[in-house]
Parts: sequence; C-alpha cells; structure tokens
Amino acid sequence: MKRYCQTLELANEPELIEKYLEVHRHVWPEIIEGQHQVGILSMEIYNLGRNLFMIVDTVDDFDWERDMLRLSKLPRQAEWEAYVSKFQGCSSTARSDEKWKLMDKIFDSEK
Repeated sequence: MKRYCQTLELANEPELIEKYLEVHRHVWPEIIEGQHQVGILSMEIYNLGRNLFMIVDTVDDFDWERDMLRLSKLPRQAEWEAYVSKFQGCSSTARSDEKWKLMDKIFDSEK
C-alpha cells in the first residue's frame, strides 16, 4: 500500500467552509466508485478552520500522475471538481491533483 498526504486551504468565507463540510458528508457515489477504479483504497479528509488535510491510501502500483489523470476523466469527476471548486477558491476546471498539494513525510515513529 502507498500513502499520500495532501493539503488545501479553503476560501476565507465561513459560509462556504460550512457548505464544503456538508457536501463531504454526502459525497456522490460515483466519485467514490471512481476512486476505487483507479486504485485508491481509501481517502480521508480532516479540517481545521480553512485548512484541509487529506490522506489517500492506494494500491502498490498506483502512480500519482497517471492515475489521477485517469480519475479526472471518469464520469462525473469533472462535475464534482467544478462543484467543490467554489468552496476551494480555485478555477472550476482545476483537477483534484492541481488543487491539492502533496506533502512530504518528515517523521515516522516506526522507522
């Protein structure tokens, strides 16, 4: 299994932040199905104010650039990205991998 961690800062508007949180309580089933299709095993998003932190666990042969491009072309994915972009303060045509910034691991207590 591979793990990727990402961050994103939401638009500085409390009403939009609350709406973003609500939208993620009801993610469209096609979005989750698409994630599984490209090799994403699980995805979690954590929130603190405007800051989001995402953990993505994938299959071993997952390639971030290749598989995120595949994901962006699946049915309803572009529609979902355009929908949530208004809360994220970015272009409605931006793909997920263009908005979220990959983070580097700097510490691991297991190693």
